Amino acid sequence: MSEIFPFQPTLTGETLLLRPVVASDWDAIFAAASDPLIWEQHPVRDRYTDTSFRPYFATQLAGGGTLIVIDRSSDAVIGWSTYGNYLPEQSRVEIGWTFLIRAQWGTAANREMKHLMLAHSFKHVNTVAFRIGPDNLRSRRAIEKLGGMLTDETDDIIIHGKPISHVVYTIEKEDFLNGASNR
Repeated sequence: MSEIFPFQPTLTGETLLLRPVVASDWDAIFAAASDPLIWEQHPVRDRYTDTSFRPYFATQLAGGGTLIVIDRSSDAVIGWSTYGNYLPEQSRVEIGWTFLIRAQWGTAANREMKHLMLAHSFKHVNTVAFRIGPDNLRSRRAIEKLGGMLTDETDDIIIHGKPISHVVYTIEKEDFLNGASNR
């Protein structure tokens, strides 16, 4: 296992390209994110607005782990996902802060995106965690389909000055290598 997790990979799949987000991605990513229904189960339900998304974009850009998701057949931006909260002493990284446009819901895009990110992660860590708002049933079901196991771990994250509860799912390297994400 490496000592430093590489947060900025370019990952190429059969239908998707994931690459580090850059400032010039603003227009395309905001267009993808500006659908209120994407955020209806999210703790920050107004994230589809410029007022809410712009500071979020700036934070994600500065953090250095956000990957923009591009449909290779059309070159269209369809969402993003982020690596964060790397804990080398626990051999653990988190994947999250993910969204996809509604046209990709129910397709293989989320599975391919997460599979690419998990494969990259497990070259460097033994555990990948996913922190999800307890009411975000769509995201919870998607992670369960990938083999994520709900832990007894919960935490609160301060968002817009108030604590927001989250549940935590994990996928272990051994389970991933044995096909848990291919269910």
